[in-house]
Amino acid sequence: MATRRTCPAESTVELIGGRWKIVILWYLFQGVKRFSELQRALRGVSQKVLTQQLRDMERNGLVTRTIYAQVPPKVEYSLTPLGLSLKPVVEAIHQWGIAHGFIEK
Repeated sequence: MATRRTCPAESTVELIGGRWKIVILWYLFQGVKRFSELQRALRGVSQKVLTQQLRDMERNGLVTRTIYAQVPPKVEYSLTPLGLSLKPVVEAIHQWGIAHGFIEK
């Protein structure tokens, strides 16, 4: 879990800050995803960075990683209740971006 700060907003940013975490959350709000699905959805992210971001989110209790014993190996990522609780926050950020014209064309 993230280090406790005196400002709750600072603690929240520590959990979801970084280039890809909010976007990862956005896609996981849509349901369980395999690593390859996330990598395709996140244009420009390297395998190494995506792995680091997911591990960090797992360590902080936002994401659950489920490994299936099969060949080839199957790994799925889903949100924990803590991760799901961030949905209104991420949706507010999304709506703010739309309202202020930050839409990729």
